[in-house]
Amino acid sequence: MAIDVSVFFLSNITDTCAIWNVLSSRRLFRVALSSGVVFACTRVVIYECLHKHRKTVSETDRELQARLRAAQAAAEVSVYPVELDDLQAIALLENRKRLGKGELSTIAFAIKTRQVVLTDDQKARKLAMIVMSKAAQTTPHLFGWLFFGNRLTDPDKDEVISEHKVMNRPLTDHLEIAYIEACRCRLMSRGGENSIG
Repeated sequence: MAIDVSVFFLSNITDTCAIWNVLSSRRLFRVALSSGVVFACTRVVIYECLHKHRKTVSETDRELQARLRAAQAAAEVSVYPVELDDLQAIALLENRKRLGKGELSTIAFAIKTRQVVLTDDQKARKLAMIVMSKAAQTTPHLFGWLFFGNRLTDPDKDEVISEHKVMNRPLTDHLEIAYIEACRCRLMSRGGENSIG
């Protein structure tokens, strides 16, 4: 699915995989915050990220957990409770797709608050497109938008991707594609400006 890197909704309800992907790069997270992007998630997502039992916990898992705790403490990631009505919406959504509780709580809370879902899960993105008036956004979309708006520069690309790889996150190819799309769109917008005069 093609993304429009010229548009990005600033308020996002972020699911588990997206919060990990955004936090995987300190540079991406800082520039997003300084550009006015707001990250929020449900307590269900926080539970999945910080408290849910895992068979193994890697060093990168511990580092991402530490970054999330620090972001929460600094009020850079807001956390919202999921209420009974939200849980009922989750139950309805569960019947439609096989998704984790974090993704479902994110979609339900985004519907309730009329915000946009930030997810890197394909099934969650497809469900959001069906049940919401706004399409879901992704970490590569955020990355491309920051480049399109000159908030990230060419040297930042390698830094963000390198940080992402170090944290064993899976979006390297998608980040590269978003970067190329942002460069293409920037070039097209400059070409359009030059042809007017």
